[in-house]
Parts: sequence; structure tokens; C-alpha cells
Amino acid sequence: MEAKREPLIHIENLSKLYKMGGETVHALSDISLKVDDGDFIAIIGPSGSGKSTLMNVIGCLDAPTEGKYWLDGEEVSRLRENRLAEIRNSKIGFIFQGFNLLNKLSALENVELPLIYRGIPAKQRKEQAIEALTKVGLEERVKHKPSELSGGQQQRVAIARALAGNPPILLADEPTGALDTRTGVEVMGLMKELNKQGHTIVLITHDTAISQQARRVVRIQDGQISEEGGERRERQSSLQNGG
Repeated sequence: MEAKREPLIHIENLSKLYKMGGETVHALSDISLKVDDGDFIAIIGPSGSGKSTLMNVIGCLDAPTEGKYWLDGEEVSRLRENRLAEIRNSKIGFIFQGFNLLNKLSALENVELPLIYRGIPAKQRKEQAIEALTKVGLEERVKHKPSELSGGQQQRVAIARALAGNPPILLADEPTGALDTRTGVEVMGLMKELNKQGHTIVLITHDTAISQQARRVVRIQDGQISEEGGERRERQSSLQNGG
């Protein structure tokens, strides 16, 4: 009998507290969450709900005050910063609302950047960057600089940069926030396609229409979470109701 695989992300009774003006603020309160390999989860909440704090913890950019966090089988909640930096570099591809591309570099050079930090040789680096740009449909734009690309194309370059080196997790922070509606639909279509190809995606958003395109939806409010739907739950409900 095949052993059950551990979740890729496993958060258990996690809290994050801040001191503000002599008061203790609970940004996250006793959160538990599991995300399996190949899942697509959206975390939705308004400004101040704790979703940015949760994103920072998942992305190993911030440490919890209490509780535990396992990432790809490793307990990471109490690791030193240099080890966390190694984990971020190898296991998490970050996609930001503002693209965060360097204007003086071509699309190819922007995608190569994280691979340089990983010490990957130049030839292999270029191959991996071209492969990532091809995945997002920009194989004809590898020499173009950000100023020569549309907003949607720039976000595709940012997604390709996150894909480079094939990290197990793509962590997307409001990936459609800086895009018009039509372009946002295209980018979400790409995210769903990447998920079908096996990429695990954790998406942070405040937009219900965006969150409902994920397979799972978790709402965060006042530092606490509840699972509320998504495409997977809709399919399960349809099957249970004979649909």
C-alpha cells in the first residue's frame, strides 16, 4: 500500500503577534492549513485581514510567533535567515502585483536573475529561462525589455521568472491587481494552465471573481481563516447533488 504523501505546505496552530503602541496585535490567530502538491488555493481577504502576513509566512519572509510550519517536509518556522533564504530561492517562485522587473534587462535576462543567485551555469541558465518564457507564450519576446511589452506580457515575464528552476510552489500576490480586466482574465487562464501542468499555486487576492477560479478558496478575516469554496468544492457539491 502506497504511503500517504505529506502536504507540501503544513501550517499548524500558527499565530503572528506584533507590538504596536504598547498593544499586542494578533495579525494571525491560531491558523492551521494544509496545501497538497499540485493544488491551487486562493487566500482572499480585505486590507488588514492578515493575508499579507500569511503570505509572508508561507513565503519564508517572516517567522511566526507561535505554532509550526512545514514546507516540503522541513520544519521552517524556527530556521535562521540564511537557511530561509536558501529555501525561498529553491522552493518558492514569487509573482508580484507590480511585476518587479528590471527595466534595463531583457525578458530573458530578467528570468535568468534568480538562476544566477542559485549558481546555475550560464548555458543551463539560458535554457531554463527560455523554457520558462516558452511556457508563458513569450518565446518570441525574449530580447524585449519591459518598456517594449504590454502589462500582460510583463506579468507573463514575471510568471516565467517565478517558474525558472521549477520551484515546487508559485506564490502569487495580487497577480492581476495592476492589469485591466481582459488582461487579468488571460493571466488567470495561464495560472490555471500552469496548475494543470502540476505547479502548486498559492494566490493572495481581495477579488472574489479571481479567488473563485482557484480549486480551493480560503477566506481570512481578523487573522483567522475558513475554507469556503472554489472550483473543487463546486464539483464536489455537484456530484453530491447528482449533478
